[in-house]
Amino acid sequence: MKRQREPGDAVSYQTESVGVLVIGAGAAGARAAIESVRRGVDTSDLLVLGKRGHGDAHTTWARGGVNGALGTRDPEDSPAIHAADTLKEGHFLNDPAKVETVAWEMPGHLRELDDWGMAFSRTDDGEIDQRYFGAQSFRRTAFAGDHTGESLLDTLVARARELEVPYRENLTVTKLVADGDRVYGAVAVDLDDGSVHLIGASEVVLAAGGYAAIYDRHTSRDDENTGDGPALALDAGAAVTDTEFVQFHPTGMAVDESDPEWEPWRGRLVTEAVRGEGGRLYNAEGERFMERYSPDQMELDARDVVARAIAQEVREGRGTENDGVYLDISHRDADFVRERLPRMYERFQDLGVGLSEEPVEVAPTAHYGMGGVVVDDYGETDVSGLFAVGETMAGVHGANRLGGNSLAETLVFGAVAGERIAARDPAPGTVPSRLVASVVEPHVAGLAALADSDGSHTPGGVLADLQTLMWDHAGILRTGDSLRTGLDRLGEIRTASEDLGVGPLGSESFELALDVGFAVTAAETVLRGALERTESRGAHYRTDHRDTDPDWRRHVHYRAADVGLVRSTASVGEPSDTVQAAVDADHELDYHQLE
Repeated sequence: MKRQREPGDAVSYQTESVGVLVIGAGAAGARAAIESVRRGVDTSDLLVLGKRGHGDAHTTWARGGVNGALGTRDPEDSPAIHAADTLKEGHFLNDPAKVETVAWEMPGHLRELDDWGMAFSRTDDGEIDQRYFGAQSFRRTAFAGDHTGESLLDTLVARARELEVPYRENLTVTKLVADGDRVYGAVAVDLDDGSVHLIGASEVVLAAGGYAAIYDRHTSRDDENTGDGPALALDAGAAVTDTEFVQFHPTGMAVDESDPEWEPWRGRLVTEAVRGEGGRLYNAEGERFMERYSPDQMELDARDVVARAIAQEVREGRGTENDGVYLDISHRDADFVRERLPRMYERFQDLGVGLSEEPVEVAPTAHYGMGGVVVDDYGETDVSGLFAVGETMAGVHGANRLGGNSLAETLVFGAVAGERIAARDPAPGTVPSRLVASVVEPHVAGLAALADSDGSHTPGGVLADLQTLMWDHAGILRTGDSLRTGLDRLGEIRTASEDLGVGPLGSESFELALDVGFAVTAAETVLRGALERTESRGAHYRTDHRDTDPDWRRHVHYRAADVGLVRSTASVGEPSDTVQAAVDADHELDYHQLE
C-alpha cells in the first residue's frame, strides 16, 4: 500500500502569468509561437514549455517529408488534388474545411521554410525536390534527405530564437486550470528540480503530441506520445474524437529481441521514403507479395493496406524469423541510397547491415493517432481560450493519414492558431481564486501524494502492461470480443495505476507515473471508440465487421463526466465543389514510374 503523506509534506508552488502559454515545443508549438509573435504578441507575454531540451522534440523523428503541391516534379499537381488525396486516404471521415486549409496553405509554408534556410533536397536546377509517398497522386512530398523533421524543427527553432520567443525546457504540464467554459492556465512540474508552477494564461495552446506510444510496438520516442494532450484537454472539459483510428506504419524495424544491440530498435520507423525511392517488399519465400494485394500501387498503396498485407503474410506463415517481411532497395545504386536516405543508411550501417546491399526486416508498428481533440477551423476547442494543434488535434486525417501530412498539419494549424490568438491581443492571464481553491490546491496536493509513494507497482511495469494490452486487443485487426476483454483488463490496469511506487517530484519515475495516467485515459477512448464503431474504415479494421458502413461516416466524440466518459456522434461535412471535382477525377499514383 502507498505510504500516507503527513500534513507537513504539502508542496508549495510558484506563480506567474503570461498572455499565451504554448505547451509543447515541437513543430506545431514552435510555429504557433512564431506566428503569435509575428502578428504582434509581445515576447514578454508568451511562454513555450517543453518536456525536453530546446529543439529536442518528437518532430525530429518525422523523416520522410512534408507535403505541399509545389508541382516541382509534376506540374499538374494542385492543392485541390492534394485535398482530394487526403480525403480519399481518410475514407472521407476528415473535416473537409481543415483538409482544404492545409492543402492550400502548404505551398506557401514550404517556400517560407526555404526562405528561413531549411536544408531541402534540391533538383538539378535548384528547386525544392519532391518524392513519391504512399497513396499520393503525384510527387508532392518535399524533403531534406531522410531527416526532414529534424531539419524542419531546426529551422523553426532558429527562427523562434531570432524572434526571441521565450522557451523553458524540462517542464511537464500536469493539469490545465479550467472551469469547463474557459481555460485560465496550467500547472507544471520542473523535471530538473521538482518545483511546481502555476502559470496563468489568457490563451493556452496544446501542442503535446499524440497517443501512439500506448502500444507495445511503436515509432515514438521513449516516454512521449502517451496521450498527454488529449487527456489534458478531456480533463479541462473539451471533447476528443476518432481516437480509434490509429495508424500502424507498415515498416517498423523487426528485430531479434534477444540481441541487446538490436532490441532497442524494435518498432522504430523505417521511413516511407525507402519505398518512395523504390524500395520493394518481399516475404520469406521471396515473393513480392504486394502484387497480390495492390497490383497498381504496390508498396506505395495506403499505409493501412500495406500494413494489413504484411500482417496477413506473417499470419499465414510467410513471415521472416522475426515476424516481419523484407524491405529491399539494393537494386538502387549505392550512391543514390546514401544521398537520398542518409540517416537510414547510417543507422543500418552502424548495426552491421548495408541498406544498399541487402534487405532489412520490417513489420507494422503503431505510428500515429488520427483522432484527438475536437477543434474549430482555428484550432480552438469549445473551452474558450484553449487551442489544440499538431497531433493533439483531430480533423485533418480522418480514418487514415496520408504520409507527409503530419508535418504539414503542424505548420498550417500552428500558424492558424497563432494568428487567431494574436488578433485577440491577449493580456496576462489570472487564475480566479475560486479555481485556486477548487482545482489548483487539490491538484498540487495530489502531486505531493504521488511523489515518494511506495505502492505495489512500478510505473514502467504498469505502462508496459497497458502497451501490451493495446497491441493485443486494439491492434491492426480487431474484434468486439477482444475489445471488450481489453476494456475489462484496462480496469485492472487503472487499479494498478493507483498503487504505484514513485520517486520524488521531478524524478523519472514520477514523470512516468504521470504518463501512465494520461495513457490510461487515451487507451479507454481508443477501446471504447473501436468497440462502438461496428465497421471497418481506414486504419480501423474489425474482422467481425469487415465492410465499410455508410451510416458510420460520422465522428465518435467523448467527454469527461462524473459518470466517466460520455459518448456522442457528429456528422461529417462535405468538400468544396473544387475539391469534389478533384475527387471525382479519381487521380491515382502510377507506381510503375519507379520501376
